[in-house]
Amino acid sequence: MAQAMIEQTHLDAPVLELVTRERTMALSTREWKFRLAGYGYAIKDVAGEQVVTSLLKGTELGKLPHTLH
Repeated sequence: MAQAMIEQTHLDAPVLELVTRERTMALSTREWKFRLAGYGYAIKDVAGEQVVTSLLKGTELGKLPHTLH
């Protein structure tokens, strides 16, 4: 498995709010990831952590808090 450097450990507040809101509205993890893709975000697993990434730029934005896993 390729390891990536996660430069930013915390998400910006607006992104975290969006991710959290969409998680509460989604019925499953699959639906949650689909909903986030509509906003241009994705979640990938890196070294046991879930990381939010930008679909447009392909950059890592920060780690998800463990409460959202």
